[in-house]
Amino acid sequence: MSTVRSVSPGGTARKPVTLPELAARKRAGEPVVMVTAYDHPSARAAEDAGVDIVLVGDSGAMTVLGMESTVAVELDEMLVLARAARRGLRTPLLVVDLPFGSTEVSDAQAVTSALRLVKEAGADAVKLEGGGPERISRVRAILAAGIPVMGHVGLTPQTATALGGYRAQGRDAAAAARIVAEARALQEAGCFSVVLEAIPSELTELLVPQLADTLVIGIGAGPATDGQVLVFHDLLGIREGKGAKFVQRYADLQDAMTDGVRRYAEDVRSRAYPAPEHGYGMPAEELERLRTLL
Repeated sequence: MSTVRSVSPGGTARKPVTLPELAARKRAGEPVVMVTAYDHPSARAAEDAGVDIVLVGDSGAMTVLGMESTVAVELDEMLVLARAARRGLRTPLLVVDLPFGSTEVSDAQAVTSALRLVKEAGADAVKLEGGGPERISRVRAILAAGIPVMGHVGLTPQTATALGGYRAQGRDAAAAARIVAEARALQEAGCFSVVLEAIPSELTELLVPQLADTLVIGIGAGPATDGQVLVFHDLLGIREGKGAKFVQRYADLQDAMTDGVRRYAEDVRSRAYPAPEHGYGMPAEELERLRTLL
């Protein structure tokens, strides 16, 4: 990670966020802020706002690339998004999703994919969905290659179809027990962090104490986690509809952008834009000279 410092919202210099610092924050009970970013402008917003972790999520398939789900995005496309985000960051830890299809074949494939994210995009860590035996094997292989791994259980969008769609998970005892087992397995495998997505708050309260060695990030998992993550476009309202139940909107930029473009179009059609102040002038003598040349 770059050693260049940026300035926090309070005006003090910020050092690059490290894994030991995040572990210390967990021990101290200081909430960790994580947000997604998919390009240079969104990364700059995260940097300037002073967040701790930036995730280049495969959700960019839907928010940026216009795909129907996260499943379709390719590793090469994730690399484009991640490189753009990397250029906008100095201090947050940069985590990049391993997309569907980049780890499923073998441990070797998973390691190769993770290495590309680190070497070609500057990722500090990678994120892998699921906590079953095969996924644990992938985690161990990536860790053995020297790359930190963030796990992800509960609602795992890459396999949402098998889970019955985009809906809360772990709402019955058997399903909740499976999530607990997967999260614990990810911790035992060595994940520095685990994301809990769309699970009951009561389950989170029972699970977090069992993950004493792992930073727990929640998204739709209640307030008992060590930190929270939201999708950039969800929290800023750069999308249609309200989004998932757990989303809190802090702005409505989609409406603002649409209104701005609409006003621009109206001004062009009415010839109100461009006005004289938007143009460049030419010295009168040069204009006269040009006329003689023509």
